[in-house]
Amino acid sequence: MIDDARVSWRHATIRWGGRGWVIEDHGSTNGTYAQGQRIQQLEIAAGAAIHLGNATDGPRISLSGSGAGGDAYGGQGAAQQSAHQVPQQQQAQQQAWQQQAQAPQQQMQAPGAQQQGWPQPQAQQAPHQAAPQHQAPQQHQGQAPHQQAGTAFPAQGAGGAAAAPSFRGDRSPTTFHQFALGRVMRIGRALENELVVSDLQVSRHHAEFTATPDGRFEIRDLGSHNGTYVNGQPIAKSGTVLLGPNDIVGVGHSTFRIVDDRLEEFVDTGDVSFSARHLTVTVDGGKQILKDVSFGVPEKSLIAVIGPSGSGKSTLLKALTGYRPADQGDVLYDNRNLYKQFAELRQRIGLVPQDDILHKELNVRKALKYAAKLRFPGDTAEAEREARIDEVLRELKLDIHKDKKITSLSGGQRKRVSVALELLTKPSLIFLDEPTSGLDPGMDRDVMQLLRGLADDGRTVLVVTHSVAELAICDKLLVMAPGGSVAYFGPPEEALNFFGYSTWADVFSAFENYRDYDWAGRWRGSQHYQMYAADIDAVAPQSVHMPPPQQMRPPKPQSWGSQLYTLIRRYSSVIASDRGFMGLMLILPAVLGVVSVVIPADFGLAAPEPPARFNGKAGTIMMIIAVGMCFTGAANSVRELIKERVIYERERATGLSRSAYLMSKVIVLGLITALQGGIICGIGFATREMPEEGLLMPPAVEICLVVIALGFTSMMFGLVISSLVKTSEKTMPLLVMFAIIQIVFTGILFQVYGSPGLEQFAWLMPARWAIAGAGTTLDLAHLMPPWDPKNPTDLDPLWEHTAGQWGINIGILLLMGVVCGFAVSRLLRRHEPEVMRK
Repeated sequence: MIDDARVSWRHATIRWGGRGWVIEDHGSTNGTYAQGQRIQQLEIAAGAAIHLGNATDGPRISLSGSGAGGDAYGGQGAAQQSAHQVPQQQQAQQQAWQQQAQAPQQQMQAPGAQQQGWPQPQAQQAPHQAAPQHQAPQQHQGQAPHQQAGTAFPAQGAGGAAAAPSFRGDRSPTTFHQFALGRVMRIGRALENELVVSDLQVSRHHAEFTATPDGRFEIRDLGSHNGTYVNGQPIAKSGTVLLGPNDIVGVGHSTFRIVDDRLEEFVDTGDVSFSARHLTVTVDGGKQILKDVSFGVPEKSLIAVIGPSGSGKSTLLKALTGYRPADQGDVLYDNRNLYKQFAELRQRIGLVPQDDILHKELNVRKALKYAAKLRFPGDTAEAEREARIDEVLRELKLDIHKDKKITSLSGGQRKRVSVALELLTKPSLIFLDEPTSGLDPGMDRDVMQLLRGLADDGRTVLVVTHSVAELAICDKLLVMAPGGSVAYFGPPEEALNFFGYSTWADVFSAFENYRDYDWAGRWRGSQHYQMYAADIDAVAPQSVHMPPPQQMRPPKPQSWGSQLYTLIRRYSSVIASDRGFMGLMLILPAVLGVVSVVIPADFGLAAPEPPARFNGKAGTIMMIIAVGMCFTGAANSVRELIKERVIYERERATGLSRSAYLMSKVIVLGLITALQGGIICGIGFATREMPEEGLLMPPAVEICLVVIALGFTSMMFGLVISSLVKTSEKTMPLLVMFAIIQIVFTGILFQVYGSPGLEQFAWLMPARWAIAGAGTTLDLAHLMPPWDPKNPTDLDPLWEHTAGQWGINIGILLLMGVVCGFAVSRLLRRHEPEVMRK
């Protein structure tokens, strides 16, 4: 450990490389230097000198002993720190913290059910004994010796463990830079910048500070991808803002503050606090589903949230992440208001929903590759993305599974991949919703151990779970009571004693049997409340005043065209990886085309011309082809949005363009549908002779274009269905209903025109306009028997044998598809974070 502000929390690693010792930089903020040059990885020999944070006066480390011949496990060669040693008083301070944290715990009395005066479950007649409170919590695996499960972690300036954790709002700067009058200091990821920020969320040339002649300073965005922020609010791309003495500039994971004539930099390496104060959520009708929830957690800790169904756990998670801001109260990310600064802080928050945010048809590496392309700035090099993916895979022990399809992984391994996707952007705060749902006890333990390791590595992790088997490895436990209030917050090993029961099943039974009991009031009257929540709860509740929607909306890390290209490639890869789906998409139109061939072509003539090759049964043949195309096009898309809904919700919060996402679906599915239309027409017309002349082009081409347009519009109707339903199971009945309705209103089975109401309703049916388009080419108005033999001149106006009517028919058909596209875009808004819907 090197105690210097210029050294990152995880700066570099020295390891044995097989032939010698190798030092590797971990993307540190201020860099690692050898002989004055910044390095990423270097093999070092005995006597080599390395500087951290600065090429000249940064902390110096050197290798002593035999570098090349040293033991691979560190027997002979060892890295020595020459300038900085871990002070002994720090160890003494850690011991003092541990004693302070355990002191109140040893003095506490076991509350017990009778002592606290709250009801017992009816099934529990005899008094039960609570476990003794004075037992020291067991040290969980992977945790530092002084960090024991359930102990309070005092922050700097805290007045002892008996008080609620205090959070550092004014940290010491990571590093500082001196300003000169008139000087421009450019910030970016590229090494030629005056201030290099090694963060993939930062563009190569991101922004620049300028000292004006009057002694003031301004910040100018250089067209960055993820934006530049002043006091949490984004500034216009390539815009300039004059800075005041208290303004804070945000760039990626770094914030900057100007003090006198120097620029102080604060790097978010994960050492951040998090707290919620008086969160209240009210739904229509005035019902509160979240009631005055307050709690605070120290940095680098693991918090579990449990509670019965209806206790507001999902609502709390949405309020904490900013997806659905609370109606009252504050969420503070290191003393910064998350709601008011959501556009900037959302980059530092990871969210793993209950359902996997993955395309399971892809292999692990390819899924992470596409996610990295969407989340990192457009100027990120391929090698940079690959290096970050490899780093995350190694951290989560997924490197041995990187070439496996996600569908072939176990439930716990798939959850690791979901976590890996979120870790790509190095979030300091990670939320997980039911990560162990559906897993066996062994996988449950593995996932919780993974989360414990993430917290120990320098992140704050909050997990909503129904499993109570592995709560002991958490630092804090939040128990929600029915109705959305807090029933307990504190160390997990003290929770059962607090409730006076020996099992969590008894506690949840008490919640169910006594739903009207004042669980929140009991909590606020307890010693635990005074120890772990009183200070945070003491702040008066405030109404949420949200900034304008344009300031809440995060910028897009990629341009619209770049996102579209990446989404098309990813969607094509997903489809290509599912061979069964590809085979079905080719077989279905082939079968429908064959069915149309079964209908004989010489049932009898309706008129002496044209010849029997296309006669009075032409309408029936076209109806089969049209309805088959309707079903095929809608079937292609009817599940595509509902099955990716969780993925879309998460990616939308990270800056995904809604229109680019929808357009990628339209383009890929449109090409597939066009191919299917060609297959249906090719097989359906192969054995039939077509009329000699068409209206504008060969008759087969005209009809095929109409069929493809029908498939496109039906595919768009399928997307509307997919955006409306809540589960995939509801899509198939709607798909069948859609196809059957098309048969009725084609105008082939009975007369549709001339019937008020019925004719106008038929205008909404794609098959009506498709049959009309084919009818103009084939002149079905004269080819089919008239509906009224006494009035053979009473013809369907949409079947008029003219080029203009053909253009109108196919134009309206395509217009219906475009209207469906706008409807899908509006419907997708329902599945986005609420702060982005306006």
